[in-house]
Parts: sequence; structure tokens; C-alpha cells
Amino acid sequence: EVLTLAVLMSPLLRGLALQLHSALTGSYIPGTSSMAFINCLNEQIAKDIARAIMDKKLAAQVNILPKSSALYFWKGELEESTEILLIVKTRTSKIGELSNYVRSIHPFEIPEIISLPIDQGNPLYLKWIEENVPRD
Repeated sequence: EVLTLAVLMSPLLRGLALQLHSALTGSYIPGTSSMAFINCLNEQIAKDIARAIMDKKLAAQVNILPKSSALYFWKGELEESTEILLIVKTRTSKIGELSNYVRSIHPFEIPEIISLPIDQGNPLYLKWIEENVPRD
């Protein structure tokens, strides 16, 4: 009982225990995969960034959504523009590397790169993400 409590209290040990449980049962560990959202100025930039992400194997899939209107504050002024949104499916452990890479190639001074962990979903799809994005 004390050992179980110690394992669950330690983030590193808890993570290893969850990975072992997942490997033995074939179940998905919530938060193992994430979706990242990246805004782009136009479709060509969006395609170029999506392809670069895929070439680096930082994602299993990138969706390119059509134009949307955006309102935002920039340097104290209200701005309005159209943007293309990328939705990137990847391992949560790759989010830092993905963010650093996108910032290095993105033309915006401060590109939108935000992510959300995937808590649940189609187990086969979530497994597919893991199989298509190499581990660290």
C-alpha cells in the first residue's frame, strides 16, 4: 500500500506506471497525444509550415482549415484579418520541439502556437498517432 502510494505520488514513477499499464492492457493514457493550433497568414504559408512539420516527423497529421476572420489586439490597436488554421495531431512530448521549430520558420513575430492534451478519443486513432510520431 505504501509502495503504491509512493508510485502514484511521484510524477516520474506515475508516468512509468501508466506507460507499463498501457503497454500491458493496450489502453490509451489520457494526455499522451495533443492537438496544437497554429495560425497562418495565408494558405501557401499554412501548406509550407504543415509540410515542414510533417517532414520533421513532428506530427501524425496536420489539418489545414480554410480562412476565418480574426480580431485581436496588436501593439495596443484592434486589428482584423483573415487567417488559416493548422490543427496538428502529435505526441504531447513533441509539443515543445514543435513549438520551437514552428517559431523558427513562421513569418509572424509572435505566432499562435497553443496545444491541448487529448483526454479521450477513438483508441485506434490515438494509437495511430503514437505509431506515426517517433518517441523522443
